[in-house]
Amino acid sequence: MTQNLAPQGIHVPLITPFTAAGEVASGALEALAHEVLDAGAAGIAALGTTAETASLDEAERDLVTDVCARVCRERGAYLSIGAGASGTRAAEDSLARLKHRPEARAALVTVPAFVRPSAAGVLAHFTRLAEVSPVPLIVYHIPYRTGQPLDAAALRAVGALPEVVGVKYAVGSVDQDTVALLGDLPEGFAVMAGDDAYVSPMLALGAAGGILASAHLATARFVELDAAWRAGDVERARALGHALARLSAAAFAEPNPTVVKGVLYAQGRIPTPDVRLPLLPAGGESVAAARRELARLR
Repeated sequence: MTQNLAPQGIHVPLITPFTAAGEVASGALEALAHEVLDAGAAGIAALGTTAETASLDEAERDLVTDVCARVCRERGAYLSIGAGASGTRAAEDSLARLKHRPEARAALVTVPAFVRPSAAGVLAHFTRLAEVSPVPLIVYHIPYRTGQPLDAAALRAVGALPEVVGVKYAVGSVDQDTVALLGDLPEGFAVMAGDDAYVSPMLALGAAGGILASAHLATARFVELDAAWRAGDVERARALGHALARLSAAAFAEPNPTVVKGVLYAQGRIPTPDVRLPLLPAGGESVAAARRELARLR
């Protein structure tokens, strides 16, 4: 088992850039990985939602993971890899593929989608996965995609499992359960903000960092925000947090990662802004609005 190490700091769930021919642009992906690490990101996440993983075939998923693993090995960075499934046995099979990925520090595993088990069922699911996974687990809690809300007590029970090191927390708000969870965390269990617009209040409440798609666009500023809250520089953190929230809102004005890709393409960092169906490319005004917020931030 890989050493249990909870994530912290700013992690970027990398997009999958495509060539004009529709293939994975592996060179651009590698360059992006280096760029965000150069800007201070603590790690990268491969094969997350932002990577359009559902639209990649097995060979493409392997290619993306190979690139991310190589960069993280060279840089000594934290690599998490998206894995799991709605069924527990299928999730076990998905995690087993990470046995040959020594660079992986953790698997990012979504709460079972569509099935809507009880809280006890979710706990049993992750208990089983923790027993068999070759790497520690980061639970991806995103109820507006999975249809499965969990309260603080349920997440605390999952977080107490010995091989669960964190949660990517993306509930679409900062609510009573958020406050309750962050106020009483299991030992060795890190809460990582997963809704970009709420990263500043999450950090203020004690989150360990964030896994943030919009950090593609302003990695160093998100890192600065994390450092400001850790240092107790409240005035700086508040101002920067508001500015980054505006950027994040613009980046998510259309389905993720369409606007992010549009901006990266406009910056010359990826060869096309293309996404795969059922996603459609972001409209020009959405991309322009995100670029305006980025310019204001700088």
